[in-house]
Amino acid sequence: METEWSVEFLNDTAEAEFDQLPTDTKAKNVRISQLIEQVGLLSIKEPYVRHVHDKIWEIRARAKEKLARSLYTTVTGKRVVILRTFVKKTRKTPKREIELALQRMKEFDHG
Repeated sequence: METEWSVEFLNDTAEAEFDQLPTDTKAKNVRISQLIEQVGLLSIKEPYVRHVHDKIWEIRARAKEKLARSLYTTVTGKRVVILRTFVKKTRKTPKREIELALQRMKEFDHG
């Protein structure tokens, strides 16, 4: 069994976005993050995580009628870094959300 993964926020902004989620979707997101840490990211599949674009993946939290997504990337050392969190209101992940996550990833890579 693969272990030793960690889930963290890129920065205070990414954490503040997560904190603004409704309580029930936030709890689902936390539970998926705990699963990643307990059994390893490679053991977690859809519907919990899904590839979005390039090096961007999403943690998919659903509670009642609300959908939340945390866009993340992985970095050396078995680290999941959450770049952007939002409540999803459309069927597809909005392009602007993916672009924002890519921009934050570049800042992280070069910052």
